[in-house]
This record gives sequence, structure tokens and C-alpha cells, in this order.
Amino acid sequence: MTNDVIITSLFVLALAAFLGFELIRRVPKLLHTPLMALTNALSAIALVGSIVILGQSETTYAKVLGFVAVVASTINVVGGFLITDRMLKMFRGRERPRPAPSSDDGTPP
Repeated sequence: MTNDVIITSLFVLALAAFLGFELIRRVPKLLHTPLMALTNALSAIALVGSIVILGQSETTYAKVLGFVAVVASTINVVGGFLITDRMLKMFRGRERPRPAPSSDDGTPP
């Protein structure tokens, strides 16, 4: 890889990170859970793609980058599902404790 390609790739990465941060920061809380579920689906697609790339790589450099992509995608998918599950639990109604069954047959204790 030439220096121009590396610099351009780093610029695109920085720009994507900045735009992603600003976009997510401005999402209303009501829409956050559905968007998180959609993002998890996209991360799962990225995981499958990174596994395919890792399997087809021939050089050591490509294998290392493919492995890093698989690990990062897996962490993203698992963490996203854990956060989504936690957020969905917040919307469930709380269970009220049931009163204990009484054995009130009219006789004094």
C-alpha cells in the first residue's frame, strides 16, 4: 500500500467516525431502540462478510486484518444485542407481587 492510499483511508475512517457520532447523538430516545436493532442486523452482515474475507485471504497481512475485523464485528454484535435487550426490558411492565394464599377458613389461629 502506498502512503496516499493509507492517508485517504484514514481520512475516510475519521470522517465516518465523526459523522456516525453526530448522527447517533441526535437520534431521539424514542427511536433509539428500533435503530439499535437495525444496526445489530447490519453488524451481523459485516460479521459474515469479515468471516468470508478471512477465509479467502492469502497474505499474512490480510489474515491479521480479517481476524481483527471478525473480533470487532463479534464484539459489536454481542454488545448491541445485550444493550437492545436491556433497553427492551425497560419498556416491559413491572410484575406486581402476588399476595400470599391465605388459609382463612374462619377458625382463629
